[in-house]
Amino acid sequence: MGATFDISYVFQFIPKLLHTLGTTLFIVFGAMLLGLLFGFIAALPRLYKVPVVQRISQVYASFFRGTPILIQLFLFYYGLPEVLKLIGLDLSKAPVLFFVILTYGLHIGSYVSETIRSAVTSVDRGQVEAAYAIGMTGYQAFTRIVMPQALAIAVPVLSNVLIGLLKDTSLAFTLGVMELTGKSQTLASVTRHFIESYIALAFVYLIISIILERLLLVAERRLMRHEKREDAADYSAFHRKIRLPLRWRLRSIRLREEAQKP
Repeated sequence: MGATFDISYVFQFIPKLLHTLGTTLFIVFGAMLLGLLFGFIAALPRLYKVPVVQRISQVYASFFRGTPILIQLFLFYYGLPEVLKLIGLDLSKAPVLFFVILTYGLHIGSYVSETIRSAVTSVDRGQVEAAYAIGMTGYQAFTRIVMPQALAIAVPVLSNVLIGLLKDTSLAFTLGVMELTGKSQTLASVTRHFIESYIALAFVYLIISIILERLLLVAERRLMRHEKREDAADYSAFHRKIRLPLRWRLRSIRLREEAQKP
């Protein structure tokens, strides 16, 4: 049984949890960088319809999206060293963070690959053809035309992926990593104040999620600033098209009425 609830322990636990915040953020950003790399590599075969590699990419995305991250952590931490021993590689002394970041990176990469694929295909093909028509190469068309628009489309989805990754790092303590959740478990076990420890942990996760959400929202608005201007211009042009004929119709009605007066 736990000890009697005492709200003061919540405020005592928060600073202690923040000491392990660096480990959690290291896992998050390390896995996100790997995920972007794996996701980009996995998306290319499906975008360009490479026969065999395309099927491998689909299997990769299906496996990591269709199995729990906890099972993936156990498979890579306990199974990968045994498999690599068959080819003469010994990873038994590798730090646990290596397996954690690798697993999370592969997991996130499966979602990133789908995001990149859908974002790139959503860009109007006519813009690419216009780029080719004015003499751009395929690389120039992709980097100057497709990628900026695809990135603006993908940022909201990647924001959700990043915040979800932050919360999923709570499972890393099952492999002995002393991150936020691991530290919270230790504090709860020592003091027997479990509820206070989990409240403090939830508060820390909430604050980090809000900060990341705000930063990513700023990036999204910055990337979408041109789209907003175009939308505003289209909106103004639409209203001008409506107002101008209406103005001429009202004027013609007034002229007819004046002409009918005796």
